[in-house]
Amino acid sequence: MTKREIKDMEEASSSAFNVMQHVIRATEGEPAAKPVERVKNPAAVALGKLGASKGGKARAKSLSMEKRRQIARLAAKARWK
Repeated sequence: MTKREIKDMEEASSSAFNVMQHVIRATEGEPAAKPVERVKNPAAVALGKLGASKGGKARAKSLSMEKRRQIARLAAKARWK
């Protein structure tokens, strides 16, 4: 590296440091932003639980043995791809 390149790098890092110091000073004393809590619809939660409790079992009953094998092969192939 040339002396000019080194000087440019030093100037850039110095500028970045000064900007960060300015941001820190400007935001001191401000309260941190609180995370927003998501409120779920209780009716939707209840419906989801109903479907989840029987979904996999009902699907397994409706699939033939050959179709389940085919799905399992595709899943294994995707995992080891």
